[in-house]
Amino acid sequence: MSNIPQEVPTGAIRYNTDSNKMECFNGTKWMQVAVSSPDLNGGARGLINGGYSPNTSTHTNKIEYINISSAANAADFGDLTVARSYVTSCGSRSRGLTLSGSTPSAASDVIDYVTFASTGNASDFGDIDTARSCGAALSNNTRGLTGGGQAHNGTNYNTIDYVTIASTGDAVDFGDIYDTVDYLGACQSPTRGIFAGGQTPTKLNTIGFVTISTTGNTSDFGDLTENRRFLQGVSNSTRGIFGSGATPTATTVLDYITIASTGNAADFGDDLIAREEGNAAMSSPTRGVWAGGFVSPACRDEISYIAILTQGNAVDFGNLSAITSSSGGNSNGHGGL
Repeated sequence: MSNIPQEVPTGAIRYNTDSNKMECFNGTKWMQVAVSSPDLNGGARGLINGGYSPNTSTHTNKIEYINISSAANAADFGDLTVARSYVTSCGSRSRGLTLSGSTPSAASDVIDYVTFASTGNASDFGDIDTARSCGAALSNNTRGLTGGGQAHNGTNYNTIDYVTIASTGDAVDFGDIYDTVDYLGACQSPTRGIFAGGQTPTKLNTIGFVTISTTGNTSDFGDLTENRRFLQGVSNSTRGIFGSGATPTATTVLDYITIASTGNAADFGDDLIAREEGNAAMSSPTRGVWAGGFVSPACRDEISYIAILTQGNAVDFGNLSAITSSSGGNSNGHGGL
């Protein structure tokens, strides 16, 4: 299978019947797609962090978890150090981070961390440079980045901060995102971080990328299929998918990109429900999951998932333990690891 037809596009995916492995074409040769994941109850673990609970009309400190490989309802993991919504979340294979967010009275600069392999309450990690909410976060196994967002008075930021996940301490400046933007989405490979969409307050279709191991501003990647805010991204090491959001109405659209290349997003399929805002996204090497969110006039508890390597519509995964929106999602099996 060494002869490569010239018409094969960069980012094409195939199943190699000789090796029984999925492969991606990088423009020169076929590369095996990494599908290993840590052994935690049979698969990668996803967390749903914080959010807003309409049942109590309050911000929540609740953390729930799922086993991404097995469709089932979420279970209790522990609590954040501060109850807040519109957080950003990312993680390494061992640690999950939740950064910033909104409390009833102010935006937050708090960074919390947990250990994926256990359950329990979060511990203090440090602070981001400026208190804000409604940004987006991504990571590889070493660094976590958070970009964009807004202050409590509605002022938007173009700042990207980063932390070293294995240590603790305050975030430092990484560079600038493509605009002063909030309500954006993010995903990653081990080398590249992708930010997409959001509002300025005009809704954007912009996709920008950074190299996670360096510092600097985003470079242009391409465009989403439509302008939208409140989108949430999932990925394996090759492919990123952005789901949900407002365009301005709630949408079920799922877009996908090939992270190693540049270019416009293409249609992947549709989510199980239209989520206007505030759902948590997480992934393993094979599955992308979206949980909770808001669809006017109410928050939701549905969890849906897709098979990242194929294209098609999302299907039912289970439910959160409580109706929740504006949460952050992370996992120890995402595409940056």
